[in-house]
Amino acid sequence: MERKSPCIAMVPAPGFSHLLPLIEFSKRLVVRQPHFHFIFFIPTLGPPSPTTISIFESVPPQIDFTILPQINMEDLKAEDPETQIYNTVTLSLPSLHHALSSFDSLTHHLVALVVDFFSMDALDIAKELKLKSYLLYPSSTTLLSLFLHFPELDEDHEMVPTGFRELSHPLKLPGCISFQGKDLPDPLQERSSGGYKTILHACKKLCLSDGILVNSFVDLEREVAIALQESDNHPLVYHVGPITQIRSTSINESNSDCLTWLGNQPRNSVLYVSFGSGGTLSQEQLNELAFGLEMSGHKFLWVLRAPSGVANSAYLSAQKEDPLDFLPKGFLERTKDQGFMVPSWAPQVEVLKHESTGGFLTHCGWNSTLEAIVYGKPMIVWPLFAEQKMNAVMLTEQFKVAVRPKGDENKNGTVMREEVARVVKILMEDEGRELQRKIQVFKDAAAKALSEDGSSTRTVSILAQEWTNLISK
Repeated sequence: MERKSPCIAMVPAPGFSHLLPLIEFSKRLVVRQPHFHFIFFIPTLGPPSPTTISIFESVPPQIDFTILPQINMEDLKAEDPETQIYNTVTLSLPSLHHALSSFDSLTHHLVALVVDFFSMDALDIAKELKLKSYLLYPSSTTLLSLFLHFPELDEDHEMVPTGFRELSHPLKLPGCISFQGKDLPDPLQERSSGGYKTILHACKKLCLSDGILVNSFVDLEREVAIALQESDNHPLVYHVGPITQIRSTSINESNSDCLTWLGNQPRNSVLYVSFGSGGTLSQEQLNELAFGLEMSGHKFLWVLRAPSGVANSAYLSAQKEDPLDFLPKGFLERTKDQGFMVPSWAPQVEVLKHESTGGFLTHCGWNSTLEAIVYGKPMIVWPLFAEQKMNAVMLTEQFKVAVRPKGDENKNGTVMREEVARVVKILMEDEGRELQRKIQVFKDAAAKALSEDGSSTRTVSILAQEWTNLISK
């Protein structure tokens, strides 16, 4: 009888930025190990978006998808996004348990379960079904280190009285740079918040997994990678990044016009402006950004969303308004030769690859951060929510590949137009050359990590061999 091939179950959390790393990791592994099979079990609050559907349709045949029964938004009983995401997965666990326990294949042997950070409760099912379990951590090694230490930090009420916003002194973890309390992830700021409790619950489960795959590479975060390697109080950490898209999905006539426009611009002359898959600005901040881009005199390609008072309002639900309706009066006409507006979504990988793109104004989500590094584009960092302030500190102070605008304290932290124009000029003019030189070093290091004998490629090969060996056990 022919030996069965390994099959890995993948359980992402809701949200494009949680799904993407797991899919891209699976695609990369089946290129090198075509006998492997992956099945995604996807918790959801609604039908998949067109972008998600196009991803499903573009993957190799070794990757399958099962959409778990839709969870009713009213059953989530949470206001903060972290708990909403976590509860969506938790409410999907009975469906997941049924799907996994009834898995039967003549050709594939289910050997392991890989979860997202917000799908950690699925580890209990893996233990019950005697499957090896892994976390694919979609953010930085630095944030992983914080979360591994979080249960211990939480118990120190003197250092963290009511949350990390009142941290008694900067936080310095082994191998990491120092962080002010205010720059740590939003959910950790207030001890009494639902998000704090959700993150703490997930962090306490980290040590239940058999291994942690992290979307970073050793030469990007060498000191913290070594510190984690030398510690034995957590599962083995596998650096498998950078895991990024090789090409964008959902490219069509309506959103590829920007690439045609880019092709007519001088080399390194365009600032790409995007706040990720769900970031939004207030109306006041949107106005100031628009006027600042105009004042800078530099060309820009701006992916625009309708304004909202909640920075992550577009993350779990699509917007219906036409974002162009919210621009300052006359802006489109005045900047028709200077800028190009793209409503809601642009083919980011192709934009960042393009030689006309000289810089990236980004919300610092980790997927976008890695894409900027892979394609060598220096950044203006504009963090909005989640762990993005930490990423911004790393990009400006540790890697030194970005500049950060200052918010006006008298205007509730709004970045005013003059400040926008100032940082755009820094990035796109002579001062930006040093940032360009430094990010080229990391671009080369990322390419080396993914090369045939690179550190991340070797790590993925070791992992694949471990999973193959599980069949004979």
